[in-house]
Amino acid sequence: MKNANPSSLVIAAAFILLLMGGRNLHAQAMATATGPGSLLAVGGEASYFQMDYGKRMVGGAAVFAEVDPFWWIGGEAEVRFSRFGSDESVTETTFLAGPRVTLSKRPGKIRPYAKFLIGVGKINLPFSYASGNFLTYAPGGGLDYVLNDRWTVRVVDVEYQMWPQFTYGQLNPYGISAGIIFRINGIVTIPNHATEHRW
Repeated sequence: MKNANPSSLVIAAAFILLLMGGRNLHAQAMATATGPGSLLAVGGEASYFQMDYGKRMVGGAAVFAEVDPFWWIGGEAEVRFSRFGSDESVTETTFLAGPRVTLSKRPGKIRPYAKFLIGVGKINLPFSYASGNFLTYAPGGGLDYVLNDRWTVRVVDVEYQMWPQFTYGQLNPYGISAGIIFRINGIVTIPNHATEHRW
């Protein structure tokens, strides 16, 4: 058996080291962010609603919670109070929950969404003469803007409610809201200066 040429062995060894070195360098590269993940958040918003009963425009507020198993789909539950500026003591309160879908193609700072909530609407009639609880549907949508790993601004939320079982005919309150959201489970990015988030 012939001895191998020393120069051939050096070239082969250098080639193997180059391949191994490139592989190690690639393996040590760190991702610029985490992948899509879950979301658990709470928030509050101010709203302006047309109550439909008496065609009153009334100010209000809402508190809500969001739970998203994945960044693009999840659920929302809200309690909304429409009563500020109402005359004759007419107020509405809704207790709603349902699915919400993020409409953007990938996680990012701007998050348009659509939702469909269902639950109970409570109305107090003029001068507290009567009150009642009614089945309520509420399709809607809006736009959130992510400030950082914990805080998001709810730029706009639009909701159109349907109260089909109201005693004097279906009510259709609708309105617009804006608020702030606090994310309970923070986002961990690697490295710290990463700009792409799983939100």
